[in-house]
Amino acid sequence: MPVFSHHYLRSYLRERLAEAAVDAGPAGVVADNLVESSLKGHDSHGVSMLPRYLAAIDEGALNPHAEAEKTLDAGPMLAFSGQHGFGQVVARQAVAQGIERAQTHGVAVISLSEAHHLGRIGAWAEQAAQAGLVSLHFANVYTRPIVMPWQGQQPRFGTNPFCVGVPVVDAAPVVLDFATSVIAGNKARIAWNEGRELPPGQIVDDQGQPAVDPRWLMEAPFGALLAFGQHKGSGLALVCSLLGAALTGGRTERTADGKSKGIINSMLSVLIDPARLGGADSYQQEIPALLDWVRQSRPQGDLLLPGDPEQRAYAYRMEHGITVDDTSWGQLQALEKQYA
Repeated sequence: MPVFSHHYLRSYLRERLAEAAVDAGPAGVVADNLVESSLKGHDSHGVSMLPRYLAAIDEGALNPHAEAEKTLDAGPMLAFSGQHGFGQVVARQAVAQGIERAQTHGVAVISLSEAHHLGRIGAWAEQAAQAGLVSLHFANVYTRPIVMPWQGQQPRFGTNPFCVGVPVVDAAPVVLDFATSVIAGNKARIAWNEGRELPPGQIVDDQGQPAVDPRWLMEAPFGALLAFGQHKGSGLALVCSLLGAALTGGRTERTADGKSKGIINSMLSVLIDPARLGGADSYQQEIPALLDWVRQSRPQGDLLLPGDPEQRAYAYRMEHGITVDDTSWGQLQALEKQYA
């Protein structure tokens, strides 16, 4: 499998987006976001997503020129429509305005409906953490439902991610970011591309029987992903759809048929200024103390906490490059001919 520097991939993705008539500003934001996801070890949300984005543009499911449209302004409460624009663009705009409101009011509640794929939700927690804010994010995925509810027989949910970001003084933030399915759907796609089986306990076939072949998520007849933690992940997936979509004015999975190349996300975000709450005096002292104490659960103090794997992957891939699976690289190269 080929390996590339992040510099090369940023430039390469910008070129492909420009060939698809995407303006330079959004193209840079999207390219950087996808490369950053790959740098942090999340190839499922990284550079391999670009062909699907461009297919969604061609289909009309993704509007590359759209920006976040403010539909409600009520002090600490803001609502935006993503207008099917690049999620990387509209989410960045919505969170930026939320940060300003949280710095003014101590808290901000932001709804973002009908954005195209938001990418790695942890990126928006990191954006808030850079401003010193704690954040919570509930998102749903409006495309063909691929996650089986606990004790269900037909898939009903998207992979519906949940994320929390906590800033840490003079250190990387704690970022808990996960799909409410056992794995993100695109991780199955990467396994399919690489010819790998999935570990047991992640997917079922079209009869609801345990399976390990990722083809059950890639080709009809379709199987399904399982929710993590049985009823716990299934319940959180439901909450992410209720809060991320129903509450924000977005569409829930109930009406998704999966025929579109687009991936539509809606998200509810809550931003909190920790300096304005009752624990402000001890907050920044307690965080590193608690993190260190938890890490000491292992004798060498090397226990990984949320956000640590991403930081390790980032350091390694910045030095050694980003591996792109052969199938994804072939799809990216095909774009050169398509837009030539």
